[in-house]
Amino acid sequence: MPLHMHFGSEDLLRIRFAVSPLCETHEAVRTLRRADRHGYHTPWLRRVRATLAGLDLTPLWLFMPSPGYTPDFLGRPPDSPLAGFDEELARLRATDPELARAEMAKSLACTPGALESERGRATLDDPAGAIRELAEVTERAWRALLAPDWPRLRALLEAEIAYRSRQLAGGGLQRLFADLHPLVSWAEGTLTVRPRIDFVQVQQLDGRGVLLLPSVFVWPDVVSAFDPPWQPTVIYPARGIGGLWSRPEAGPALARLLGANRATVLAALDAPSTTTALAHRLGLAPSSVSAHLSVLRDAGLLSARRQGHHVLYERTPLGIALAAGD
Repeated sequence: MPLHMHFGSEDLLRIRFAVSPLCETHEAVRTLRRADRHGYHTPWLRRVRATLAGLDLTPLWLFMPSPGYTPDFLGRPPDSPLAGFDEELARLRATDPELARAEMAKSLACTPGALESERGRATLDDPAGAIRELAEVTERAWRALLAPDWPRLRALLEAEIAYRSRQLAGGGLQRLFADLHPLVSWAEGTLTVRPRIDFVQVQQLDGRGVLLLPSVFVWPDVVSAFDPPWQPTVIYPARGIGGLWSRPEAGPALARLLGANRATVLAALDAPSTTTALAHRLGLAPSSVSAHLSVLRDAGLLSARRQGHHVLYERTPLGIALAAGD
């Protein structure tokens, strides 16, 4: 059943995008337990399987009922568009214990028996201690599951924001929300989200606007969350997830024309990317990838534009035609 988010004039001025490594960490933890999320992420799951043997995620899983409510403070909306993990973790550690207790009680109530369990009672009796434990488990999960791949994930998420920003500039909210997700729609000043949870809710945004948070691991869902004091947020799957964990291969004709590595770099740019992310994905030295990108750009096959502190490369129409023609 849907969530209807009614926009006023002030809300239209407060639509923003952000990338959240903290949110991605928790979505990755959810992916480990839900078979319907494995799909695109099966190669990643195979790779982290050995790491999981020494990683106890029980304290986090206690507050991730499916379906059900996860405490908002665990993935509070980031203040800046490109927040760092350490910055977000520090904000998690600084959560008011009383607010955390109320949100944890709401979450535990979604799982039969959890409120009365020994762990549930201990958590609510010492919310400050629970915050510390959840922050420590989240940090371990980040370092084990996401940190090694973060340059690649961040590049994909930043490319998604750049794409959506161009949609907003070219066609307003109607175009922005037209293909954001099949379960998201926009009409007559109302954003409607149809999540997995069976409920109907109408939310007046009251000038708080909406944060749009692209995610790799939320796929195939779309999630809308965050009651006051948090900014309303829609977490949705970013474009380009399908090729995230695969190493692209150029066809023989393109390799003969450009050389094997240069052709592979062109083939890998099915979505905008940074030098660092491409190097990580292809297993090549950043200096080598940078040299290939310069040659391809000089040949008119790529364009480059700055996004925040990074430069994103993407194929031009000529580059697209050349890659597709192979």
